[in-house]
Amino acid sequence: MQRVVILRPRKFKDLEKALGHRFRDQQLVEVALTHASMRGGKVHRSDNERLEFIGDRVLGLVIAEKLIAQFPTANEGELARRFNRMVRGEACAHVARAIGVGKHLILSESEASSGGREKGTILADAMEALLGAVFLDSGFPAARSVVLHLWQDQDDVRPAAARPDAKSALQEWAQGRGLPLPEYTEIGRTGPDHAPSFTSEVRINGCAPAQGTGASKRAAEQAAAQTLLKREGVVAGAESDE
Repeated sequence: MQRVVILRPRKFKDLEKALGHRFRDQQLVEVALTHASMRGGKVHRSDNERLEFIGDRVLGLVIAEKLIAQFPTANEGELARRFNRMVRGEACAHVARAIGVGKHLILSESEASSGGREKGTILADAMEALLGAVFLDSGFPAARSVVLHLWQDQDDVRPAAARPDAKSALQEWAQGRGLPLPEYTEIGRTGPDHAPSFTSEVRINGCAPAQGTGASKRAAEQAAAQTLLKREGVVAGAESDE
């Protein structure tokens, strides 16, 4: 008797096509798209924060390698400016929108109804989580290929006349004075999982620490950086990643 094999349709086929990667483990891509607002629901779901952590590192390494090869005579400051533009939340959200990540996000009803599918921080985090998922699914070469494919034009996303985001501006300010790079620490988190409030602190040797609060870790770090910049009289304000 001939065995009948039933093939289930691939749930994220169009997203895989846009990424240029076919997942062997479909659960990884589903977790990468699951927002923290899904915690505590009737059905337990793993959210994408751990994958975001990995993806952030993967993205940083690939972009650093790309810039070193692309600009062999650039100094550290120029490389850092280009690097910051390409890995910042705005660039990640831009890529996420370009490949249609928003429609695939797994959000709580309240987050979805409040426009979560278009929020820059949620899209940026999901994009990094997808990179982490590709890395765990098939290794660094596969993740590197995805980043190089999707980020090939991202160095020019921000117009030259626009102000840098607060974290980038603070890093450039510190480097220009020969100071160590800023260090960020999450010092508090309040509120429910679907609407958390994070507090982060930034420290630079020789400066008093500064704190900031936001709806995501990324936003809280931006707020802390902006607080320090304002206190030092560097800028009146900076772009956010929302």
